[in-house]
Amino acid sequence: MKVLNLCAGIGGNSHKWENCEVTAVENDPKIAGIYQKLNPTHTVVIADAYEYFKDNHQNFEFAWWSPPCQKHSKMMKATRHKVADYPDFKLYEVIVFCQHFYKGKWIVENVMPYYQPLIHPTKKIGRHLFWSNFEIEADEVKQPKGFITKSSLQGKKDMMEWLGLHFNEVVYYKKNHCPVQILRNCVHPDLGKQIFDSFIKNINNDKNKIQSLGC
Repeated sequence: MKVLNLCAGIGGNSHKWENCEVTAVENDPKIAGIYQKLNPTHTVVIADAYEYFKDNHQNFEFAWWSPPCQKHSKMMKATRHKVADYPDFKLYEVIVFCQHFYKGKWIVENVMPYYQPLIHPTKKIGRHLFWSNFEIEADEVKQPKGFITKSSLQGKKDMMEWLGLHFNEVVYYKKNHCPVQILRNCVHPDLGKQIFDSFIKNINNDKNKIQSLGC
């Protein structure tokens, strides 16, 4: 089974996926390098996820999207931000594309935004919103105390312990000079596995329905 992990980051969501061929697409070479170390059996492509999906979506049975969340986050309206910015509505472009053009199973993940979501989500789990074309069965993985405020190397160690993802590199996400940000961007591996298992259950149910109809 061939599956996609798009805007993959360091691969927290896909770290515990099993019995599949994972292709991860990440446009930051340093972050992609950490992904590859943490997930050595996955194929990592350094590319623009939006263009990659448009050109290759027909080759995969499942796609997980985690578009950048910073411009949707409630922190955008926090007083520490000196410059207002537009939300990145590529999030909704991806959802609409999947709804109308992608034949496989798909899920799009993002944070609770500071505005009313333009497309109603399928499910909310903890701090995450999900849009999908299959039923999600998953429970929240409680985040550690001080999740948002962790910004030091000790905070990086704490977050790595929580996620079960360990690496030595210190990588800053875009212009954010916080060594914890790429970890905070992760979906916890246990939550990612629950959702992937929901996908597997869904396709098995689809196959059983087809068999019961004698097709």
